[in-house]
Amino acid sequence: MDPDTRRFVTAVRTFLEEVVHTQRAEDDDAGPGLADVVGAHLGTDARRVPVVREEVPPHQFADLDVALEEVARRGGGERVVGVAGGDQRAHMSFADLLETRYGRFGTAAPDRVNLPTGPGSTRRALALGVRLLHHEGVPVAVLQRAALQHGPYPHGIEVAAADEAVVPGFIEGVRRLMLERSVLRGQVLSFSHAPFDHHSSAGITFLARPDVPASAVVLPPGSLERVVRHVVGVGEAAERLRAAGQHLKRGVLLYGPPGTGKTHTVRHLVSRTAGTTVVLLSGTALAHVSTAAHLARAMQPAVVVLEDVDLVAEDRGSHPGERPLLFELLDAMDGLGGDADVAFVLTTNRADLLERALAQRPGRVDLAVEVPLPDEAARRALFRLYAGDLPVSAAALDAAAARTEGVTASFARELLRRAVLLAATGGHEVGDADLRQALEELLSDGERLTRSLLGTGSNDGDERGDERGDERVEG
Repeated sequence: MDPDTRRFVTAVRTFLEEVVHTQRAEDDDAGPGLADVVGAHLGTDARRVPVVREEVPPHQFADLDVALEEVARRGGGERVVGVAGGDQRAHMSFADLLETRYGRFGTAAPDRVNLPTGPGSTRRALALGVRLLHHEGVPVAVLQRAALQHGPYPHGIEVAAADEAVVPGFIEGVRRLMLERSVLRGQVLSFSHAPFDHHSSAGITFLARPDVPASAVVLPPGSLERVVRHVVGVGEAAERLRAAGQHLKRGVLLYGPPGTGKTHTVRHLVSRTAGTTVVLLSGTALAHVSTAAHLARAMQPAVVVLEDVDLVAEDRGSHPGERPLLFELLDAMDGLGGDADVAFVLTTNRADLLERALAQRPGRVDLAVEVPLPDEAARRALFRLYAGDLPVSAAALDAAAARTEGVTASFARELLRRAVLLAATGGHEVGDADLRQALEELLSDGERLTRSLLGTGSNDGDERGDERGDERVEG
């Protein structure tokens, strides 16, 4: 062997000896071997025990943690151990971690992650670790894992037991408890694409339930009562309807120009359904309608709100020949049985885009209610509502209502806000003069675009607007 080759072989031998020495030192520091701890719990060689994997959707990982904790409590408690080994452990299955030929994995403190369980609450869930517990008196080892962004394994568990026959029953019990104890049940949820939102959990965001009394909703006489009866009343009379052979699944369509109060009406419905799971979808989140429908069915009674659904009427998928998302929505609505206590509430500014599709697929929507531009009586009610306790006279508010034909609820809210702002910048208490000045500004030609953005066309009612009386914003 020539000197260069001898030096190379010596260097490789030295390197390998250092690696082995380092690995042994790390093994010693990592505590007892994982396979030894799991094997002692199971009462057999852990390397020979079959492992069954069960996956869960990311938004149900907190439910999984709750369910496993309850299973452990019923079985007399548990021991939770982490897995030592750095990043390598996250890319290996439970069976691989127990197999010594892949290197000795030790035990360590378990990895945990804070997950939201409501708009103001969190849960410290097990992100990577092994639960050693008992099910029906049989020892079971469960690797619980939250998926890494680019990792090979999804959210879920891997279950090992010396008696493999108990594993299916164990998993079924976990699934049942996930449904019964779900942190999503009775919550107001929306699908979010903000991964760093504190209230977001794998794309689902927890929202506070609004408090919008009926007195704060201004609709044509009888309209709100019909909507509430259909959405809320059916749920309250669910047992009587079932006994009479009537279906519970229902669909409501709220249609009308932008800014007239459709979303405000939805907020009232949500406030009236305490204890009901509500899923809100709008914009790009409408693409998750199938997931929302499955979630609603699991968490019923439930309400699924789809805002501005006309935006998906012509929206096709990314591949040629795919149907508009509207048909995906209709399929999701149709996929629920008639006895499902689920209400679908759709809002749209363009009922004409939906009418044909809904007529071709009857039975999805069984109540359509128009939310029109407010008439003068409704405008008076809106101005007084948004004025609240402000020291503005009823006569001034009524005069403003008389001059603002064709405006929306959004216009009314902005009018009162501007009056307060004028008074604040002027250093005095708000009064009728501020209201009149704010109205003049909003009705001026210079605010034409502002009125459009508020869902209102050019002023249609004052003495300067008669020639423009037919101008409207197409909604």
